Amino acid sequence: MRQTALRLNKQERRIVDEFRSKGLHRAREFNRAHILAALDRNVPEQQIMEVLKVGRTALWRTRAAYVKGGVEYALHDEARPGKPKQYAADAEAQVTALACSTPPPGASRWTVALLTEAARRHPRMKAISRETIRRILKKTFSNPGAS
Repeated sequence: MRQTALRLNKQERRIVDEFRSKGLHRAREFNRAHILAALDRNVPEQQIMEVLKVGRTALWRTRAAYVKGGVEYALHDEARPGKPKQYAADAEAQVTALACSTPPPGASRWTVALLTEAARRHPRMKAISRETIRRILKKTFSNPGAS
């Protein structure tokens, strides 16, 4: 298999080495840094794939990203658009506060259905779904340090 040469300059090499020495990145990004460093040292592609347990397309995409946009572009994931949040943090705070309050008369505790019903009385949350309430509560109560 013919390997296309990839040459990093001194500054790019320094960026890649710094990136590899810090543990604050995603595994895919670390792999890309290792791939760039290995390609720069002319390590055979087959050996890179075996050692890093990555496929050939990971090598090709990393090399192509480097050629297209440089070392920073090759290392980092592009932001993905995703769906914007429908309810702001204050609405989530209201649902959480409601869940922490005294349950309505006739109920021993808040249920997701009761919370949904109560939240829908608020003008900005008329269409809030049961699933949204469940997700807000799951996020809030599964991470006690979050607030």
